[in-house]
Amino acid sequence: MALIKSVKGKKPIFGKDCFLADNSTIIGEVETGNNCSFWFNSVVRGDVHYIKMGDFVNVQDGACIHCTHETHPTNIGNYVSIAHHAIVHGCTIKDNVLIGMGAIVMDGCVIESNSIVAAGAVLLENTHVESGTVYAGIPAKKVKDIDPERLEGTVKRISQAYPTYASWIDKDLL
Repeated sequence: MALIKSVKGKKPIFGKDCFLADNSTIIGEVETGNNCSFWFNSVVRGDVHYIKMGDFVNVQDGACIHCTHETHPTNIGNYVSIAHHAIVHGCTIKDNVLIGMGAIVMDGCVIESNSIVAAGAVLLENTHVESGTVYAGIPAKKVKDIDPERLEGTVKRISQAYPTYASWIDKDLL
């Protein structure tokens, strides 16, 4: 069973049809939309500020979402994938975004809709990712615009597939 904890009387609130892997951790002031999924060893800590996310957000294996006390909450839109071992901290991610494996998104960043943060990218504090772009590197910079096929074929497809993947997991095994 997932580790769900309240912090200072604030506890996570989940939308409909969310999946929580057995060893995922969600604590404090966290609010999700519908069809969200929290995969193995993911951590979402709303202990020092709030974390809000829309529908069809997947937080993949080993990813961490946090915020900064009193200054930077974390807001995540709809159809967002936070890939394996990514760190998302005190930022705003709008709709239809893919945060690649191992990427780091720091305080004050704003990632506009229909964007990709490449695997391993590091977005320094207050970076603004333009809509329809791919950011990559350390520090991350715009490397190209996203073509519409890539947006539909990668970003939206991944976020919509994760509720299906969650349905494949046997719930009755010890």
